[in-house]
Amino acid sequence: MSRRAGRTARPLPGRLQTIIDVGVLTALLGLGVLGFGPTFGGDVRYLAAGFGGLAAGLITAWLSARFRWGFWATAGVLLGAYLLLGHALAAPVESFLGFLPSLESLRVLIVGVVFSWKDLLTVADPVGISRGMLVVPFLSALLLSAVAGLLAWRIRTPYWVLLPVLGLFIVSIAFGTNRASLPELRGILLLVAATAWLAYRRDIARTDETGALSAKAPAAPEAAAGVRGAIRSNTARRLGFGGAVLAAGTVLTLLVSPVLASTDRDVLRDVVEPPVDLFDYPSPLTSFRKYVKDQADETLLTVDGLPEGQRIRLAAMDAYDGVVYNVNPQAAGNFARVGDAQQLGSAEVAEGEGTVATLDITIEGYNGVWLPSGGELLGVDLEGPRSQDLNRSLYYNNDALTALSTSGVQAGDSYSVNVVFPEIPSDEVLTQYDFADLSLPRVQNDPPVIASKASEYVGDVSNPIERVRRLEQVLNSQGFFSNGKDGEAPSLPGHGAARMLSLLDAEQMVGDDEQYAVSMALMARKLNIPARVVMGFYPDWDEIEDPSAPIALTGSDVHAWVEIAFDNAGWVPFNPTPPEDNEPVPPQQQPKSSPKPQVLQPPPPPQEPAELPPDSAPEPQDAEDRTKDFWDDWGPLIRAIALALIPLAVLLLPLLLIALLKVRRRKRRANVGAPSQRVGGGWSEVLSLATDLGADTNSNATRRESARELGDAFPVSAVSTTLLAERADASIFSYGEPTEREVEEYWKDVESSLEDMRGSVGWFRRQRARYSPRSLVREARSRVGQRSAGRTTQGGPIPGTGRRAGRKKDS
Repeated sequence: MSRRAGRTARPLPGRLQTIIDVGVLTALLGLGVLGFGPTFGGDVRYLAAGFGGLAAGLITAWLSARFRWGFWATAGVLLGAYLLLGHALAAPVESFLGFLPSLESLRVLIVGVVFSWKDLLTVADPVGISRGMLVVPFLSALLLSAVAGLLAWRIRTPYWVLLPVLGLFIVSIAFGTNRASLPELRGILLLVAATAWLAYRRDIARTDETGALSAKAPAAPEAAAGVRGAIRSNTARRLGFGGAVLAAGTVLTLLVSPVLASTDRDVLRDVVEPPVDLFDYPSPLTSFRKYVKDQADETLLTVDGLPEGQRIRLAAMDAYDGVVYNVNPQAAGNFARVGDAQQLGSAEVAEGEGTVATLDITIEGYNGVWLPSGGELLGVDLEGPRSQDLNRSLYYNNDALTALSTSGVQAGDSYSVNVVFPEIPSDEVLTQYDFADLSLPRVQNDPPVIASKASEYVGDVSNPIERVRRLEQVLNSQGFFSNGKDGEAPSLPGHGAARMLSLLDAEQMVGDDEQYAVSMALMARKLNIPARVVMGFYPDWDEIEDPSAPIALTGSDVHAWVEIAFDNAGWVPFNPTPPEDNEPVPPQQQPKSSPKPQVLQPPPPPQEPAELPPDSAPEPQDAEDRTKDFWDDWGPLIRAIALALIPLAVLLLPLLLIALLKVRRRKRRANVGAPSQRVGGGWSEVLSLATDLGADTNSNATRRESARELGDAFPVSAVSTTLLAERADASIFSYGEPTEREVEEYWKDVESSLEDMRGSVGWFRRQRARYSPRSLVREARSRVGQRSAGRTTQGGPIPGTGRRAGRKKDS
């Protein structure tokens, strides 16, 4: 009867409670699954994979709790569910008819357990649903929902369930993108649902405890009515308090979420190593002169749909090593493999940022790994017999707006790209902005003339856009154009350090886009301006009769320009190349002089030998410059090391303080006081080490009793410890004081005994004893106790000892 009464104390039957638990866990874990939305570009099939994994995991957890399965039985059922349901949920593209098992789908499931996590990070979002991309949400939801269900139905405390719930949130964030999926709504729902469910489970547990107690000791009707009234009152109070907490948490979430949403969050795809080494491919800028000189009249590609005034991009280069300007894979975001090539961005978001266009490109004379495209790619639709090879080998860098195919494009390839061409702000708008704070590769092996010319061209101008315009205008107006063709002024190809020196240090600057773009970018970098070189195609729009018709781009339409990064404006293009009709002026011919007959001149008079100046010390300014150079080169590293050592110093400071206090105590015991006190200090040193080594000694025991205890704890030093205790008693309680030699010999024996005690334990225990504060704390407590006893006795007999306070005692 009592058991039945205990069961009926539950407000809901067990089946209904299980249904509520399943519903709440599905909602909480489902909020984590929604975090994968930006990664898959809104493709609803990731929801099928995630929620299918949730259902399979919760069912497995309920069966495991219902039938009390062990670990291996539960793990086996989860493995079977993964292999059985994974074909339709995690590998629909590779499955037969989209849901039936096949060898390819089985391979994806098995290999995806290990490799799908890295593949998801190295594929540009949206990642698509092929090649095992759905394994991550399916497997994560399956495992974490099973853990959540087991914690909810096998452990009495419900709070542990939050760990797998938050774990799924963390997985969706870490393997997601920088764009959060409904952060405010998901945060509020998580807070409200978790708080309400935990309060409900806690109330159920308390009701069970109350029912169990009442079943053991039935109360009178009046008392039972009072208990029920108190329970109802407490329930109402808890509900009111819980509602206030939920309201406050909701308001706080709404206030804080805009601030948090405005900051960039770090995800794993931002730090993962690039899957392709771009230095294996030559910089497109090395082929610039070949295009503009050897293939000037050859059609490289045909583009249809290019808006008037816009450009086709090949690559953005930001790394210079003194030989070539190249693409650095880690400078402006990693190159990620393209998953779903047709969905690289959102057209709805891009419409307000620039001009959206669809370009139909056909490759003819051009070949290379760099894929000609427009501005920011929204999608690529590859066509032709090589479309699958190009799709599998396609990589994209969203910050550099550069795409490449490791298999390379060649004549006959065609594709369509959806792009958005960003609006270029005017100088009036750019005047309000500063340069963007970016981390670009360090310029290496550039000639010194770059820095001197940059300072000369810019002068004392401080406004960011005016500084850039100065560099552009000086090169554009003072330079001369030549591609080095027959009939043109000599102009060497390349953009290495030697070519930059010959360009800027000559009486007349002569070059083409390649040299002027690189020189402006290098000078900008010397002025701490974020700059990069871009190579691409654009025609002479003044000569295009019908801009809406397909345009054939030849080698003469290949160009290079510079992009500068501004805050709130992004990368802005600049054109430092002089006009093509600005040809260099040939040097004037000097009149020839008529030679005169040679006349024998007398020898010059002898000159006194020149006096060499004595060696002198370097100028103070030189030493100051060297010091400045040293701190410029090594200062950031030294500061970084110092900042990294601050936490270590904070952690080691208490240990250092303990070691110094022990050294000070040892010196005081060995050198301060009468000889008998110093002998007693030696014995105290033995007790202190034993205490730090973990031995429990009785502070009220005599020295010989303590020696027996230490002998049991440290058998190696038992004999020496006993002798030290007897000698200490003899020296302290004798009528005369021991001699200095006896004190010195006693301390030598103390050292030997201490070494034996340390040698009887391991290295880790010795180090722990060296920095242990146990003996210091015990000594401080002993002093406090002695002061209290001294104030109580006031110089009279110490109770329980039979001694007077003035007699010699242990140090």
